[in-house]
Amino acid sequence: MALPLEGVKVLDLSNIMAGPYCTMVLGDMGAEVIKVENFPEGDGSRRFDPKVNGESYCFAVLNRNKKSLALNMKDPRGKEIFLKRKLGIDYAAIAKTNPGIIYASMSGFGQTGPYGKKGGFDIVAQGMSGIMMMTGYPGGRPAKVGIAMNDISSGVTALYGILGAYISKLKSGKGQYLETSLLEAALAWTHWESGAYFGGGEIPTATGTRHRRSTPYQAYKTQDGYVTVGANNKKLWENFCNITCGKPEWLTDPRFGDLPSRMTNIDVLQEEIEKVFATQPTAHWVEKLDVAEVPGGPVYTYEQILADPHIKARNMVVEYDHPVIGRVKSIGLPIKSTGELTQIRHAAPWLGQHSADTAKSIGYSDKEIDALFAEGVIYNRLREKATA
Repeated sequence: MALPLEGVKVLDLSNIMAGPYCTMVLGDMGAEVIKVENFPEGDGSRRFDPKVNGESYCFAVLNRNKKSLALNMKDPRGKEIFLKRKLGIDYAAIAKTNPGIIYASMSGFGQTGPYGKKGGFDIVAQGMSGIMMMTGYPGGRPAKVGIAMNDISSGVTALYGILGAYISKLKSGKGQYLETSLLEAALAWTHWESGAYFGGGEIPTATGTRHRRSTPYQAYKTQDGYVTVGANNKKLWENFCNITCGKPEWLTDPRFGDLPSRMTNIDVLQEEIEKVFATQPTAHWVEKLDVAEVPGGPVYTYEQILADPHIKARNMVVEYDHPVIGRVKSIGLPIKSTGELTQIRHAAPWLGQHSADTAKSIGYSDKEIDALFAEGVIYNRLREKATA
């Protein structure tokens, strides 16, 4: 059974994380992804530690299912290789020769508006989107989300835009230009916060692990760590009091009897819950929550979640061979389906691994390819070793 994007060609000029995440998923879905890189540095993430045999592990886990074309775009012959693939650099040039092209752009702030020429990174978008002011604990400094959230959100936004444009193309035969930005992708995820602001003028601020609309819905301290609880409706609250905590009196306590009262007295409620939770370790309370059918779980370190048997059962840590690094461990595919939607077909490339193959596929002879290498137009970091 063919993967859904088999036969689709993707030229990837992106760097670091937002674009590479998007094109990695396109590659997982079967697209032929050719990553165009400058040399000798290549993608900026190639310099990130840790490195094994000179290859960045961080680059490797984000660039599977891709080919690498290392190209000197300052040389006219480098641009010629672009053009011979009928893929110019800007959309207007491309569309003249290929009106069916789908061209996606990701940037810090978009291509128009007062900040259209301004550069941006994940940290900048987290700050300007308001997310840093609503992350962390009340009264603390602005806090960054622990992962590069806006890079990933931009990659996801571009991904569904590309897939939508591809579906449209299958119907009309026409391509299109689409663009998104780190800032816009971040704002697009603030649905409840925008609803509270537009509907009631509420400015979202940091709440730690608490929910702004419900409680108990946060992390609570236990004897040996923390446990999360999501008892955010009447039935779950009753089960939490009666079965998990053994505190049926909380149901009739005027401070906690209904949700508005619990929100008003959220600090006191946390104190009461943590008095109970301090008597036993986290594993005990996770079991009690499960018995009560109240959603909850331990607050893990990254090492702990990767060792959890559920992650193993769901194949969320996978291993495959890399031609330079050797055996690679990586996060697995998060979609499970009855059909074949995604697949890890090959490891991330070393810089310029497919430069010669790409040049040959568009009509260059072996002699011409040798000359391009010799004159610094194309590059392969391991060419001598690869051709020995």
